[in-house]
Amino acid sequence: MSTTRRTAPGLRAAAAALAALALGGCGIRSTPVPVDAGPAPSRASCAAPAAEEERRPGDGTVRADVFLVCGGAVSAVERTVPLGGSEPGPDTRLETARELLDELRENPSRAEREAGFGSSVPGELEIDGPGDGDPGGTLRLSRDPGGLPSFALAQIVCTFTGTAAAGQEESVVLGGPARDGGGDPPLRYSCTEALRGSPEAAKTAGTPLP
Repeated sequence: MSTTRRTAPGLRAAAAALAALALGGCGIRSTPVPVDAGPAPSRASCAAPAAEEERRPGDGTVRADVFLVCGGAVSAVERTVPLGGSEPGPDTRLETARELLDELRENPSRAEREAGFGSSVPGELEIDGPGDGDPGGTLRLSRDPGGLPSFALAQIVCTFTGTAAAGQEESVVLGGPARDGGGDPPLRYSCTEALRGSPEAAKTAGTPLP
């Protein structure tokens, strides 16, 4: 009995040594603890693809930046969209806003998808002009801006800003559906660097109008 107790540990040590030699001969290194190699590399480049050649700007169209979601942020891709009217004014603002919203609701092109771009803007979302008592430049969405996905709101704000949809201003005035009494007061949104890099900030980015 005592001999067995002395021999068993020796056998276990010899077996371990043989296993180590076998692994070494196969070119495999044993590791005493698991190794965290980090997440698998992403294939999303977030590099905006070139605008599609078959949609070159021409009669009644123009190139415009449309902001899509990629890599936890919103970034611009170039699209060809209708001009939205030749004369500036309320009708041009609303028409341009609708054209740009159509672009945001569309499925990204194959090149955009391969680069990692997507859109969070709901397909059923619609847009209208100011309600009773609203400032002239107000755009009212069919859903309250605060009820939209934060990425969707950031996409809309950044796509509209600086275009005829915002009156060429560096901010856009958005509200929800107009109701009896005018609906909730619209808020002013700006496409800041913080908003582009952290779209979740869109929920608190609106500021009251003076």
